[in-house]
Amino acid sequence: MNMTRRRFPIVLSTLAVMVTACTSANPGTSTGGAPQAAGTNGTIAIGVGVAQTSNVALLGQEQVAGAKIAEKYFNDKGGINGTPIRLVLQDTAGDEQGAINAFQSLINQGKVAGIVGPTLSQQAFSADPIADRAKVPVIGPSNTAKGIPQIGDFVARVSAPVTVVAPNSVKAALKLNPNIKKVAVFYAQNDAFSKSETEVFQQTVKDQNLELVTVQKFQTTDTDFQTQATAALNLKPDLVIISGLAADGGNLVRQLRELGYQGLIIGGNGLNTSNIFPVCKALCDGVLIAQAYSPETPNDINKAFRDAYVAQYKKEPPQFSAQAFTGIQVFVDALKELDKTAKVTQKPLPDLRVALNQQLLQGKYTTPLGEISFTPEGEIVQKDFYVAQIKMDPDGNNGKFTFLK
Repeated sequence: MNMTRRRFPIVLSTLAVMVTACTSANPGTSTGGAPQAAGTNGTIAIGVGVAQTSNVALLGQEQVAGAKIAEKYFNDKGGINGTPIRLVLQDTAGDEQGAINAFQSLINQGKVAGIVGPTLSQQAFSADPIADRAKVPVIGPSNTAKGIPQIGDFVARVSAPVTVVAPNSVKAALKLNPNIKKVAVFYAQNDAFSKSETEVFQQTVKDQNLELVTVQKFQTTDTDFQTQATAALNLKPDLVIISGLAADGGNLVRQLRELGYQGLIIGGNGLNTSNIFPVCKALCDGVLIAQAYSPETPNDINKAFRDAYVAQYKKEPPQFSAQAFTGIQVFVDALKELDKTAKVTQKPLPDLRVALNQQLLQGKYTTPLGEISFTPEGEIVQKDFYVAQIKMDPDGNNGKFTFLK
């Protein structure tokens, strides 16, 4: 493993899930005692710490769904060479302190072997350093802001960076409407991911020789966007790009349409969830969103994941569920490899954490996201990306992501 990875200062950011390997409800090590083995209770517990409450819960709930499907799938296949995995859920809520508390609980009380999370990049910049100092491997399932893998040696992600994904939606918009000239950009200024994403969008607009007519700021807690929307629409943009979360972004889409805007709208990764449908209803129709996952990914594990998701939720699986499933899969596959040479259930937990971090960075994985691997720094290496357009049913109550060819 590359032990010279640069560390960025702790700043604020946005998106997360958490996988922990707990061994009991309170399996701590007594003062002066030997470290407890990872599988004392006959399971390897994987904690999932995501935003189950707050305005970020629209994303975190999808991550919990993906993680639970992974738990059943891998246990049905024998777990870690016969040792079951067990999820331990922690709610990070929607702020940095919530993520910090969840990480500390999973590391110190839960005795985690690894963490998949948190939901937001904003939270990751505050919570990941805690895990890194404790030498607990972290896999970010939805942390796409610049600088996440550089937080520390024990931080990786299965969510492709915004610099790779975001430009695809602008190019797709130009294919749908080659006459686009003027672009208005909106972003949540209190969210680190949205600030990172909007920089990419704005640079892509310039690279495509389009005119950036205005940049409007808002807060993720805002519900009224009349002032910003009116100011932007007075400039007659042909394309609107929004970087925010599902609730605020969905409300902004709705209010833009209600004010008469009929052009294309691009939503950033924070709007990449069917949970925005109840927010903007029929007015969600036509929004473009770049994707790091397609339900059509042609491999057996994606088929199993998709079938299980559709059977339980009666709709196609979203990206956030697929990435959470993948985060757990990476830990499981890496643990299986370690177990081939020495039983992971017998390893002292601190040793297992270090070995697990080294192994997961070396592996290659066939996942619902396709074939992935990691750089020595912990960045995901992923080949395939997509763009989807929201298509709402005539009644405006339900919709789906239709993938563009």
